[in-house]
Amino acid sequence: MVDEFLPTITADPINMNVEKDFQNEPNNEPPKAGAIAKMLPKETWKVDTRISLGYFAIDLLAVVSSMTFLNAVVTSDNYHSLQMWEQALAVIPLQILTGFAMWCTWCIGHDAGHGTVSKNKDWGSVINRVVGEITHSVVCLTPFVPWQLSHKKHHLNHNHLEKDYSHQWYIKEDFTDVHPLMELAHATRMLFFPFLYFVYLFTGIPDGGHVLFYGRMWEGESMKARLDGALSVAVSFATAGTLWYNMGTSDFAVVCMGPWMVMGFWLFMVTYLQHHSEDGKLYTDDTFTFERGAFETVDRNYGKWVNRLSHHMMDGHVVHHLFFTKVPHYRLEAATTALQVGMKERGQEHLYKLIDTPDYSQEIVKQFHDNWFFVNEENVVREWK
Repeated sequence: MVDEFLPTITADPINMNVEKDFQNEPNNEPPKAGAIAKMLPKETWKVDTRISLGYFAIDLLAVVSSMTFLNAVVTSDNYHSLQMWEQALAVIPLQILTGFAMWCTWCIGHDAGHGTVSKNKDWGSVINRVVGEITHSVVCLTPFVPWQLSHKKHHLNHNHLEKDYSHQWYIKEDFTDVHPLMELAHATRMLFFPFLYFVYLFTGIPDGGHVLFYGRMWEGESMKARLDGALSVAVSFATAGTLWYNMGTSDFAVVCMGPWMVMGFWLFMVTYLQHHSEDGKLYTDDTFTFERGAFETVDRNYGKWVNRLSHHMMDGHVVHHLFFTKVPHYRLEAATTALQVGMKERGQEHLYKLIDTPDYSQEIVKQFHDNWFFVNEENVVREWK
């Protein structure tokens, strides 16, 4: 669905010879996508529908099971006999577990949004859409098609100072010239930290509305695209409304919205940390290329099992950004290892960023408090030398 937006990875006369390609470019110029593709195993490009649907089924089962158990606890007589603080202690661990399962399921929907759950020529688009609607619109109450639209634009403009999506970059030295509301947002950043994903979806800051269709992400989009997006919104509202009506406000808040906020925390944390680092660069129209932006994304190691359960969203992010419509999540680990080897052979290993982040929850709080969405002027590449 979005393959036409990805830079072509078929070989060209330059990329046919990696050594020649390396000799003819400065050491800080990332290799082209075609040269990088040659570094990766042949299996990298194999999208296996059965494997994808297997992961989808496992994660969906994890969400249903954990949420069902949480609901059983919350509706039990024992739970209602507890003091409020005792109730909180009883459910918070279950909310964290369920929210993490929802985050893992969101990652499967992320593959669906890029068309990498299935490449079946007859049913691939249908399979991707159904998986996306179930994982995002239903499980994660995130309208699938509007998210898919803004996320595609993020990938096409990653680390562009003005055109990137999902991030609103502010040059620190110029922050005195911004709108007062943005100054207020910065001053109250930690107060709204737990609700940032809700703010992103419903207020449309900074990309445009994912529930009400306005803002830059909808500029130039057809009525057909808007109606398609409205269908996803309707699915999310129908899901939330049905659960709310049948469970009641209190139980819906504890069983559904508590884990949803945990899922939103994971999503914001991963998105933020994969695109923020001390030496990270931003580019302008004069200096941006797809490959330069991709190599400013960051791979992070959260720990072996967190990486695996999150489908290598964190430790395979660079490869994902380079080939976002081509590589399914279960190929990212091997492809990333091959990328590291290939970049070292070219003498360009310094371009690849990998940061060990075992204390990820503390790291996101620290980074967001200290840096918010700031970038220093010295980190903006306005002229390529």
